[in-house]
Amino acid sequence: MSLSPSTRHAEPVRITNPFRIGLLGGLGVLLALAIGSAVGSLSTILTYLLAAVFLALGLDPIIGFLQRRRLPRWAALLVVVLVVLAVLAALVLAVVPLVLQQSAALAKTIAAYSDSTAQQELVKQLQSFVGPSVEVSDVVSNVATYLQKNAGKIGGGVLAVGVGVVQGIAGAVVVVILTLYFAASLPGFKAAGYRLVPMSSRERFSVIAEQIFAAVGRYVVGQVSLALVNGVLSFVFLSIIGAKLSAVFALVAFLGSLIPLVGTVSAAVVIVVGQLALDPSSASTWIAAAVYYLVYMQVEAYLLSPNIMNRAVKVPGVVVVIAALAGGTLLGILGALIAIPVAAAILLILEQVVVPRQAIR
Repeated sequence: MSLSPSTRHAEPVRITNPFRIGLLGGLGVLLALAIGSAVGSLSTILTYLLAAVFLALGLDPIIGFLQRRRLPRWAALLVVVLVVLAVLAALVLAVVPLVLQQSAALAKTIAAYSDSTAQQELVKQLQSFVGPSVEVSDVVSNVATYLQKNAGKIGGGVLAVGVGVVQGIAGAVVVVILTLYFAASLPGFKAAGYRLVPMSSRERFSVIAEQIFAAVGRYVVGQVSLALVNGVLSFVFLSIIGAKLSAVFALVAFLGSLIPLVGTVSAAVVIVVGQLALDPSSASTWIAAAVYYLVYMQVEAYLLSPNIMNRAVKVPGVVVVIAALAGGTLLGILGALIAIPVAAAILLILEQVVVPRQAIR
């Protein structure tokens, strides 16, 4: 007896027509291009989200510390938010006016270099520093000629920088709001993510994930602590030696120290060169700043960073260098910031998942 059409097993549809194969392949390529274009268009939003999650994980250890002191999570979160807002308000009220005042003085100082006497003094100091191998006056003359010829382009660039600053401030506000939201909802997000894992592997997955989240949080706290140490010490030392625009350059030191590896060195170079340019007649100031940052970088590399960062993420030095370079190349400053905790997470997965499986086989 023959089977009815309803009881017959359905055979898989096979596409043997070359035209259909090519059409489906072309549609797949178009879909991949559309997804890539959408991700590229949303890159700024994705960056904000990633930064907010990163900062929320950094606040989570502090919230957990308060919870262990028998505070409910909402109260711990409220305390952290109030402290963060108080610190931001203190910075705005105490530091920002000083920075703006000194930035205005910096603009006046730059404008004063149009005076021939100031130019000659600066050229004289630079010439004595670099020696006879380079004719500094010719370099300054070439730079002045270039600026005169490209004044319009430079003006447009300055306008673009101004627009970028406004966008950066707006982006910072968005990141702060998202950070507070993620910090408040982090346990719910974790629980929802763990439910997507099969029951047989859920417990093991949650243990490893919690260790990764804790490492990221400790890394954020450690990096911000190093930056605060550098910023405060820079302000104190620059004020003691009578350096120009000490608050502005202390802010530069703080922001630079947030970037792993190259941030402290780059900020130190900017500060020393800035002191030389602002007061070329006072060699003792920029020499003292150069000596201080040479000593500070040794102290940070061999004393502060090991004691602070090694407790946060246990990553070998070679891996730190490679991860920071790769992250900076792929995602810029944000990539350099998240590269080290990502490397720590990969090492943790290798140590607790891959290596035990290889030992069983």
